[in-house]
Amino acid sequence: TWGELSACVAQAAGGLRALGVQPGDRVVAYMPNIAETLIAFLASASVGAVWSSAAPEFGARAVIDRFAQIEPKVLLTVDGYRHGGKDFDRAANVGAILAELPTVEHIVVLAYLDTSREAGAIARGALAWDELLDLDPPAPQSAASFEQVPFDHPLWVLYSSGTTGLPKAIVQSQGGILIEQLKKRMHLDLRAGDRMFWFTTTGWMMWNFLVGALHSEAAIVLYDGSPAHPDLGVLWSLAERGGITCMGLSAGLLASTEKAGGAPPREYDLSALRAIGSTGSPLAPESFRWIYEQFGSDLWLFSTSGGTDVCTAFVGGCPLLPVYEGELQARMLGCAVQAWDEQGNSVTDAVGELVITEPMPSMPIYFVGDPGGERLRESYFEMFPGVWRHGDWIRITPRGGAVIYGRSDSTINRQGVRMGTSEIYRAAHSLEQVLDTLVVDVPKGGGEGELWMVLFVVLAPGVTLHEELTAQIKRRIREDCSPRHVPNEIRQIQEVPRTLSGKVLEVPVKRILMGAAPSEAASIDSLANPASLDYFVELAKSL
Repeated sequence: TWGELSACVAQAAGGLRALGVQPGDRVVAYMPNIAETLIAFLASASVGAVWSSAAPEFGARAVIDRFAQIEPKVLLTVDGYRHGGKDFDRAANVGAILAELPTVEHIVVLAYLDTSREAGAIARGALAWDELLDLDPPAPQSAASFEQVPFDHPLWVLYSSGTTGLPKAIVQSQGGILIEQLKKRMHLDLRAGDRMFWFTTTGWMMWNFLVGALHSEAAIVLYDGSPAHPDLGVLWSLAERGGITCMGLSAGLLASTEKAGGAPPREYDLSALRAIGSTGSPLAPESFRWIYEQFGSDLWLFSTSGGTDVCTAFVGGCPLLPVYEGELQARMLGCAVQAWDEQGNSVTDAVGELVITEPMPSMPIYFVGDPGGERLRESYFEMFPGVWRHGDWIRITPRGGAVIYGRSDSTINRQGVRMGTSEIYRAAHSLEQVLDTLVVDVPKGGGEGELWMVLFVVLAPGVTLHEELTAQIKRRIREDCSPRHVPNEIRQIQEVPRTLSGKVLEVPVKRILMGAAPSEAASIDSLANPASLDYFVELAKSL
């Protein structure tokens, strides 16, 4: 109940205060999408601390690259997690993470896999979750207390990777996020008694988005586990059991469910379900048709697209408007979205760069480690000074809807979780057989549809890509980055296209694979090895 949640948050907040957590201190969580993680976040916010989370599926290096930047005071972690019917112990990962987080003063362990496991067995001196709650319990029936902070006080840190260096540590404010989250009830049509669900992990901004639905009078449904175990009907079964009214899934998961066959959604009792949302990548027209074949015209299907950078959607659903196949219904409230051509002209019914021409409350207040703001300006305002360029291709339709065509830059977007190519390269290059790499994700067929991620590798002389080496590369990426960022395919090439200054041509290769001519995708005169593009031109013909 709401009362039980409030009481648990008050207990956890008392525990954090007892550990010496002050406003502005960083509290980080290596935890799955469960109630304790939600309670810990709300407790952190209530004491004015700054929250950040990573899913336990993330490898130690990916977590360190994120958390080390923000110098946390408290680490909350589980002993492991369960996925696809298998248990994954995380004790060794926790040890590796702590070894590179010298600022951590307190560790709190939730025994998730083995409830009899002592916290000290995971990390020396660690507290158990229940011990945290008992450190300074509030008096019975007492109201929770909330630290009073300015509008621009940091609430949390999210991470959105670029193509070089560490992931960007994006800081968003309490006030800015509050305003963005409050409008959610209108765009999602949330009502008293509703049950809101979005499939997500704590390493994706959709977890923060889901938590924001608590600003409405709806309840939220948390789920930790595989969306495909024991089969692809598991989430429809969850919706049936939980009486879910609004259900959010990734476009890729919907497409996989359609292709896999098995028990269709209409075989479940989903009478409570009014709406299905999709995000993470463009929802193909075929998926629109399949959903309406399954549910009929009374269901509201909406697709959304936004960004970790603002923890909200730019374009998405509107319950007052009709649904058109393959199209996002409207620009979101408070989002001045336009499509711009390369000269900075607004275009309609033509593909252009997604830009935001007016400020939004949840835009980053700063990046960690970027005191002068240079990296922030480079990330969003370099192409069009003073105007936010997000890095997506978008087409604004004549009726005011939108179609998203994927990333216009080279950041890898897997089911909504963005990871810089540099992190994938670092993982692949740890194998001595791999000399050079290039990775892209593009819609198969060159336009809308499911994203296909391929890693191109240059191997050492005499080495040929074989099944065992492919498995080794994928395993290293899975361990160092995340399972989501394991490529669909690995291909051996002779050389990676580069500029005369040595920069990898990720964006031009992506454009070629989506059908652009090499002369349109890159300045041939600026390339060190222009003939290297020939391979990708031929490959594009088969996509």
